[in-house]
Amino acid sequence: MNKCIKLRVMPALITLAFSGVASASGFQLQNQNAAGTSVAYAGAAAVAEDASTIYFNPAGMTYLPMGHSLSLAGTVISRSVKFTDTGTTRMPVINPTTGRPTGAFHPLGDNGGDGGGASLVPAFYYSYAITPALRFGLGMSVTYGSETEYDDTFSGRFSGRYTSIHQINLNPSVAYKVNDLLSLGFGLNYAKNEIEFRQGTPYVGAPEGKLSGEDDAWGYNFGVMLQFTPATRLGISYRSSMKFDLEGSQVIGSPLNIDRQITAELETPDTFSFALSQKIGDRFELLADATWTGWSSVNALTPLLSNGTLATAPLRYNFEDTWRFGLGGKYQLNQAWNLRAGVAYDESPVPNNESRTMTVPDSDRTWLSFGARWQVTKAASLDMGYAHIFFKDVSTARAVKNTAETATLQTVRGDFKTSADLFSLQMNYNF
Repeated sequence: MNKCIKLRVMPALITLAFSGVASASGFQLQNQNAAGTSVAYAGAAAVAEDASTIYFNPAGMTYLPMGHSLSLAGTVISRSVKFTDTGTTRMPVINPTTGRPTGAFHPLGDNGGDGGGASLVPAFYYSYAITPALRFGLGMSVTYGSETEYDDTFSGRFSGRYTSIHQINLNPSVAYKVNDLLSLGFGLNYAKNEIEFRQGTPYVGAPEGKLSGEDDAWGYNFGVMLQFTPATRLGISYRSSMKFDLEGSQVIGSPLNIDRQITAELETPDTFSFALSQKIGDRFELLADATWTGWSSVNALTPLLSNGTLATAPLRYNFEDTWRFGLGGKYQLNQAWNLRAGVAYDESPVPNNESRTMTVPDSDRTWLSFGARWQVTKAASLDMGYAHIFFKDVSTARAVKNTAETATLQTVRGDFKTSADLFSLQMNYNF
């Protein structure tokens, strides 16, 4: 795309975030650091223990040591998505000339194998203390991502067989400590979004259709830190939505042989978080948060041709706004080791079975996490975290249409069982 600022590092980072991602609700990635994994990201907007605070609350940079602070993190996500058919109807064969059924039906297919996979989610953060009160920072991370792929014989292939959503974010930030009570932070966000959808088409020969698009956009985030007492800190943070005017193509193989340019709009949600850090005694720190996400901005993805007409039926998500709640704790075992654990409950934005898609089969989830920070030297530390995410078993009753106006051709009915394991490492260095 000619209109966007080209940053060579972004395509390189996109290739690092490969199949199976998405650990927060919808297709959002919670895994912006490894330190947070060990406490299920409880109290993330109030922690401010390393440079990754740039993402969760930029005001937290004022709590970092003088000089340079660097954090480099990586999270491996192993995700399983298994579908069990419970009564999917057969898809009629459509004559591509008349748009009417021929009287024949496509093979129903099977459960499609495991739609999940393994992924690596990288993140990098740097903060510099210009003065004791004024800080500058830069974050680079994958903020949204989902990749789900079923076998070619998947019974839900006419609704969706493959989805890839990747969004890389650059986040320059500043923070200022007003006084011992109040710190403020602000950041700009430049993001590049790339999407691709593949699904079977109902025409003679069942050629697979592919929609793809990309765009970049700007947004912002800000945060407030309130240090009420040496033991009590409140963090408040907000991250804006970002609107992408995607440009790409629709490609369908033989016998249709379609290759045409399309556009679509995608608006990622804004988030608002309240977080608490409460020290209890000399060794224990309690963490808690409540985070709202405005998922209702993701209603439908509507691919349009250059003349403004529909390229295909809109991909309707019908997402609703959600809440996430986290509770965690850290225990200072000795000078070298800080032990951590946490739990969280994250609502799904999917409102009902009819809105649940094949490739984003989201559901309510519960996190169970533990880990540790090892203070290797005075200047260097290493975070290690593990989390298992329990997804609620859910079903789908998804209607498949050729266009928004046509009658339902097929209804995909089935049950989803999803789970995920996260393994995180993070290196922190101050100099």
